[in-house]
Amino acid sequence: MHKPFRMKKNRRGRFGKYLPGLFSMADLVIANSLFALATLLCGGVPDNKMLWVLVNTSYLPVMLWLSGKPDMHRTLLMDHVVRNSCGMVAIHALFFCALSLFLNADLPLRTYAVYYGMMFIAIPLWWVASRSIVKSIRRRGYNFLRVAIVGTGPTAMRLFNELQSDAGFGYKVLGFFSDEPCADAAGPLLGSIDDLDRLAQAYEIDEVYFTLSGSQEDKLGKVVKIADKNMMQFYYVPQIPRRLSRSFSLRNIGVVPVLSIRRNPLESIINQWLKRAFDIAFSSTALLFSPLVLLPVGIAIKLSSPGPIFFKQERTGYRGETFRCWKFRTMRLNAGADSQQASSDDPRTTRVGQFLRHTSIDELPQFVNVWLGQMSVVGPRPHMLKHTEEYARLIDLYMVRHSVKPGITGWAQVNGFRGATDRLWKMEKRVECDVWYVENWSFLLDMKIIVRTLINAISGEENAY
Repeated sequence: MHKPFRMKKNRRGRFGKYLPGLFSMADLVIANSLFALATLLCGGVPDNKMLWVLVNTSYLPVMLWLSGKPDMHRTLLMDHVVRNSCGMVAIHALFFCALSLFLNADLPLRTYAVYYGMMFIAIPLWWVASRSIVKSIRRRGYNFLRVAIVGTGPTAMRLFNELQSDAGFGYKVLGFFSDEPCADAAGPLLGSIDDLDRLAQAYEIDEVYFTLSGSQEDKLGKVVKIADKNMMQFYYVPQIPRRLSRSFSLRNIGVVPVLSIRRNPLESIINQWLKRAFDIAFSSTALLFSPLVLLPVGIAIKLSSPGPIFFKQERTGYRGETFRCWKFRTMRLNAGADSQQASSDDPRTTRVGQFLRHTSIDELPQFVNVWLGQMSVVGPRPHMLKHTEEYARLIDLYMVRHSVKPGITGWAQVNGFRGATDRLWKMEKRVECDVWYVENWSFLLDMKIIVRTLINAISGEENAY
């Protein structure tokens, strides 16, 4: 039995509960300061005190929205911080503009634009900086929570590793409580479940995680009772196989909770509209300027080898539907175009085609596919029909990548998994990236992929052949 270990009292996270309030106060200070700055830049601070009331009142729906966010916790990732901060500004803008117009507030349109232009820059920067500082403080041993885990099975070990994976999360796992000792436990065994009640105060436990099977209702009820008695936060961790480990979505059928094993943000109508609106705007702009590229590239292709300027091929699209994908032709006419992938130093590739592939210019005609709604700017790359049929048999999650529209560029491509898949593991890694993209889509992620694609296109990609 291990002795209760002690830490300096001032290091414990008892002041952590005040952080959300402090962050909200800082948000309001920034919102009011930027409003004053925006009005000064646009003609002076308004005498209408109602506008100042609306600036602060419009933060109330933001607080309500943030309170319901399931990912606003200690393990929050920075890309989620940026996404939530932009969402906060958007909600504030929606309510402030609606209320000020409804109440006939005398505020020029230019002031709205300047105000929220600054807000969309300042708030995300503040959120990222403040959360980074908090994580840095936690890594130094402050603002932590003491955690106990009930159980020593695989689920308990996976939870332990996750809680300890980043000191910035601010978790200190004291050890395990179990009636069935395990020699392979990653941390100290503190005692049996009965000992939890006796040691809860001695160890100053803040949170307890129950990782045993839900069928052990007697032990579950006992731990819940102990947690309530000792004012510990109780969490139930379902025993889900590692093979299914991913972000789950929870819903209820009556009173029965049901977990969906695959999260797809693009099932949301709002997200679909947002992505489609961006695709239309981006592809329309690209097609508007396409003659500047089409004419010189078309001439170069015609001079390099006989044949058409464009190469059109049947590929697998959204939900397995077949569509005709457009590209600039980069190869000499050949019988294996619909079955054989391009490879390094492929004799079929023309000299002009090598340049087009290396700079990704050969993909530009696919903006026609995007404009028609067959593709998206960002998404899993569409594959030849032959490869879809082949890899669907070899890779379990292969067809999941088709639950969103295929893209001109994607998460797999910017992570280096581009080019020929002459070995199965290469396609497996590509599919792994594609499935991760499907389950973690966000508008900011698309922007990140586009920026990285442009950088790669300018510098040239090693696997682009």
